[in-house]
Amino acid sequence: MMKKIRKAVIPAAGFGTRFLPQTKSIPKEMLPIVDKPVIQYVVEEAVESGIEDVIVVTGALKRAIEDHFDKPNAELIGNLEAGGKQKLIDETNRISEMANFIYVRQKGPYGNGTPVLAAEPTIEDEPFAVLWGDEFIYSKPPRLQQMIDVYNKYGGIVISGVRIDKKEDLKRYGIAKLGQVEGEDKVFTIEAIVEKPEADEAPSNLATHGAYILPPEIFDALRRVKPGKGGEIWLVDAINLLKQDGMPVYAVEIENGRYYDTGNKLEYMKTVVEMALQHEELNGEFRSFLKDIIKE
Repeated sequence: MMKKIRKAVIPAAGFGTRFLPQTKSIPKEMLPIVDKPVIQYVVEEAVESGIEDVIVVTGALKRAIEDHFDKPNAELIGNLEAGGKQKLIDETNRISEMANFIYVRQKGPYGNGTPVLAAEPTIEDEPFAVLWGDEFIYSKPPRLQQMIDVYNKYGGIVISGVRIDKKEDLKRYGIAKLGQVEGEDKVFTIEAIVEKPEADEAPSNLATHGAYILPPEIFDALRRVKPGKGGEIWLVDAINLLKQDGMPVYAVEIENGRYYDTGNKLEYMKTVVEMALQHEELNGEFRSFLKDIIKE
């Protein structure tokens, strides 16, 4: 019987150099998308998918993340009460109550495998999820829930997948070479992942990134991994080691999903605009504002 996926690791220790000077003192994961920071969207997806423990792997100058998910201070609540702003009181209290938050400081060489390994003491002998703290997919049902459903059916390693429509964009992602799973049209085996291929070298148009369900064996694999490109420890290299050991790796093409990459300035601005157009308080006036700008 499969163990329940109860824990999610969110790496959030990067320097955010593409957003300097803003990220000199503000974590990139705390950049606002209208009225919520990026990382809150990630946590909400995890919680909606049944996650109970959220392990955030942080680094220097990341205290704002802990403060955001902490219980609001009495002075703030008092100010909101004086203004009769009960809706905001409920919202700020909800943030700290969404999950059990655990914070781990990253240690070791640079690379996206390092924060996963840093979380090992909090995971113990359980399968767990990994979601990056500076990007998210908005979907119904949540992306992670779709992945958990596949894990509960097949086990192994599960990676989220998104179709890339524009051929020129394929070189921005890891693209999967896929095998068919009998009886499935949105679930595939991953034969290989080609990192950032040119369009004519891409084995498919399914980008595999953003979220993972991993077994506890990933930690030993990460310790076995040798530094790869850029001298970094790459999570995909550890996944490939487990695949060589016989562990199946699946890709789930996320249904009804829209991918939001907030890791670079242009995609971040696109995300802010799209989410503002969906915001119940802003969409009408903001839409009119954009139309007026276009006319000018």
